[in-house]
Formats: sequence, structure tokens, C-alpha cells
Amino acid sequence: MFEGKKIRRVWDEKSQDWWFSVVDVVGALTESVDPRNYWKVLKSRLKDEGSEVVTKCNQLKLPAADGKYYETDVASTETMFRLIQSIPSPKAEPFKLWLARIGYERVEEEADPKENLRDNMTNLELVLNMLGETTTTEISKTEKPETWEKNRQVARRGGGVAGVARKKIEAETGKKVIRRYRHQDSLLGRSE
Repeated sequence: MFEGKKIRRVWDEKSQDWWFSVVDVVGALTESVDPRNYWKVLKSRLKDEGSEVVTKCNQLKLPAADGKYYETDVASTETMFRLIQSIPSPKAEPFKLWLARIGYERVEEEADPKENLRDNMTNLELVLNMLGETTTTEISKTEKPETWEKNRQVARRGGGVAGVARKKIEAETGKKVIRRYRHQDSLLGRSE
């Protein structure tokens, strides 16, 4: 996700969450020559804006380049995503877009919790969906992609396997496998 940049992190058993080095994430997303100063300025700006994100950051001892452990600002996964939203950088945009998509999907679920796409799928649609997901998982286990782009390519390949199976089934049966759902139509701006 951070294009191979080393992000120091530590697992906290109590909170059952990862804590990430803020300076490392800032450095990876901004390519600042001085990520510590960038974080200092961002932290000050967020405090001035009244953001509570900074108060959710803690300090933990993490290993530095010299092998010694120093107190370092860290943030939980949720807090880190909130911080990423505050970073004006092209490298932060994929994270922001992903978060926006997830947020939109959650709002849609809250608005109509009974409308779950899988609940409306036929058995064949479910099987093809599982085929794509399982294939993607197996490819990932074999290739161990390390970047956002490589993970995206693996997901496309896994979905491609399910797509080939769908086309073959449609050729054999003469019927479309995938139905259009009201949820898809609303996303595409169409009505029934």
C-alpha cells in the first residue's frame, strides 16, 4: 500500500489493533525531505482547526535506523486513516478514494440494511463470486503482492477467471448469468 516504504508498526493485544508510526506514513505519502517537520506542522494545523485526531495519537518506543528505540508518535488504524485524509498529496488520493467508497457503501447499508447484494444473488451468481474471490486469494498467496497496484492486478486476474467461467456457462445455456439489481441501477443513475 505504501509502495514498499517501510512503515514501523506494533500490534497491541489490549486494543486488538495495529499502531503505525505517523512519521513513516507521512514520509511515504508526502515524500517530504523532513517528514518529522511535516508532521509537526500538520499536527499544529489540526489542533488549530479543533481536530481531535491528534489527541488520539500516542507515543511508543519504536526502533530507529540506528537500532535504538525512541518514543515515536503512533496512531491506530482508524486514526491513521483520519490523518491520511488530512494530507494534501497525490499519493494519499488512492486512500482517500478508497475510504470515500467504503464510507458510501456503509451509508447505503445503513439506509437500507435489508438490501444486501448477496442476499439477492442466485446460486450461480454466488458460486461465480466465490470463484473470483477464492482465485484471487490463491494467486495472492502464491505471488505475495506488496504494492497497491500489484494487489489490484491480482484481484483483476482472479475476477477474470470467474468472468471466463461466466461466459462459458452463458454460451452453454444460452442465458445470461448475471442479473441487474435495483442497487446497481441506482448507482448507475437508472431507475426501474
